[in-house]
Amino acid sequence: MKQKVFFLLPALLLLSKPVSAAGIEPISLLTVIGAAIVDSINPCAIAVLLILLASLFIINRKKAVISGFAFIAGTYITYLLFGLGILSAFQLILAPLGFVGEIIKYSAGGFAVLIGLLNIKDVLWYKAGGFAMEIPASFRPKMKSMLRKATSPVSAFIMGFLVAAFELPCTGGPYFFALGYLSDKASIASIIPILLLYNLFFVLPLIIINLLVYFGLTNIEKASGWKDSNRELLHIITGVVMIGLGLFVLLWG
Repeated sequence: MKQKVFFLLPALLLLSKPVSAAGIEPISLLTVIGAAIVDSINPCAIAVLLILLASLFIINRKKAVISGFAFIAGTYITYLLFGLGILSAFQLILAPLGFVGEIIKYSAGGFAVLIGLLNIKDVLWYKAGGFAMEIPASFRPKMKSMLRKATSPVSAFIMGFLVAAFELPCTGGPYFFALGYLSDKASIASIIPILLLYNLFFVLPLIIINLLVYFGLTNIEKASGWKDSNRELLHIITGVVMIGLGLFVLLWG
């Protein structure tokens, strides 16, 4: 893990130069990366990949890892396209307003705090029902059935697109926060490198899990067990970090 972080540092340093030149301060970049990290530990995306791999490893190990990467690519591209679309909408709608900065500041900060509180609620009162920061339970059986039919890289890529599009409204809170936070910082062209970096962080755990399973360093059962046993911890981490990011934006952003 330390080696992976070490190799990512040059990319961060290279990206920080054009970002600063575009008028986005390093602290803003760190805020967005923080949101990307908590978004990346979302149990939903991990669970979906494990379901896909469990079905494919029965057929062929090599085909499974290729399809896993195809699924990750579909997820990455979908999140990137949605991000560009939402960012364009933010700037188009808010640009005519003279106090756009204040709107975005309080909206993004307040939204981050709300997302954080909802994640903590999912830990404390999950069995009470109501809205949860996860894929709706009613959709899960159908989603599993669809994933088990994704037996090729092409179908896995399509499933990555479909699942990411469906889960974005209920699990993409950190992403919406980052997009709102960035929308008043610079032009869309200047923000694209940051979105590329955000989505790299988002899919990084999926890439690591795919490789660990392929090389036999873990298996589907162990990875699924780890995800299930740490679900509450992941929600708490997400909640605390999002509340912290929201308060930072509201008070000092």
